Amino acid sequence: MDSKKITLTGEGLKKLEDELEYLKTKKRKEVSEKIKVALGFGDLSENSEYDEAKNEQAQVEIRINELENMLKNVEVIEAEDIDRTKVGIGTRVKILDVELDEADWYTIVGSTEADPTNEDNMTISNECPLFMAIKGKGVGETAVLDTADGTIEYKILAIE
Repeated sequence: MDSKKITLTGEGLKKLEDELEYLKTKKRKEVSEKIKVALGFGDLSENSEYDEAKNEQAQVEIRINELENMLKNVEVIEAEDIDRTKVGIGTRVKILDVELDEADWYTIVGSTEADPTNEDNMTISNECPLFMAIKGKGVGETAVLDTADGTIEYKILAIE
């Protein structure tokens, strides 16, 4: 199994632990009940409810295994250890796209926590190209990101 360290914030660690607890305590029981009900329908060779429940059970067990493996290799970034003078994991950064003159706030998180589609709390992974371009930069510094369509210049406006 891949033993790559997974970097998480304290909040991200709690989410994974909560998901694992839910899957082990509640979801396993729900799926087990579905299987019992489906078994009551008789002939398993033509029992789609049984097949669906067994597939769901397999998916739950796969996710439990994934979470357990992730949690074995977690490196938690503690809030008090975050250097807020430079862009890094755990910081919230406001960056300006110089060409478009548009600025947005992003929270830098580990790859398993990232959700750039959440417009209320845009997060980017510590493995994404944008982070790689702005990593270690301070307020007022600029970074250039090379893309397939050319380069994009960003300016760091604020770090929290």
